[in-house]
Amino acid sequence: MDKPTDRTIFQNAWVVPDIESACMKWVTELGIGPFFLTDYTPGTFEKITYRGEPSELSMKVAVAQAGNVQIELIEPTTDRCAYRDSVPEGQLGFHHMCVWTLDFEADLKYMESLGYAAANTGKVRHIDFAYFDTRPLMGCMLEVVTKNEGTVARFAEIAEAAQNWDGKDPIR
Repeated sequence: MDKPTDRTIFQNAWVVPDIESACMKWVTELGIGPFFLTDYTPGTFEKITYRGEPSELSMKVAVAQAGNVQIELIEPTTDRCAYRDSVPEGQLGFHHMCVWTLDFEADLKYMESLGYAAANTGKVRHIDFAYFDTRPLMGCMLEVVTKNEGTVARFAEIAEAAQNWDGKDPIR
């Protein structure tokens, strides 16, 4: 199949009402961790759109590795965003799967040609991302993010931290 995106799903993501307590539940009940927490404050992202209109996006994100799958927990701090399209404030819910994109513009055109609108698009540190509203196809959104050496290296560090993790320092 000649499609622009690398179709390997490497991440599953949940929207959570409280990032630290959600991380600790994953740690204590499932033994998954450590989680690496980042606060994306307003103004962190560039060129944010929500449903085709200029917008803002902010959130707290925690990432850990569970075998071959990256786990992402997201606490949105913006109301008008892809996260709130499917998970109301104060609730917990599965939100998206993530794949790399090798050609962001080609993927944007391809997904929209299938009728899957981009709920959010944006850029951070020269990395383009989009959340496509694929709920009619698979019950959740699909994120595509530009594959680059820096992000791949960072995700490898997170995966390495999970190997033989002793349970100490669960949120970093």
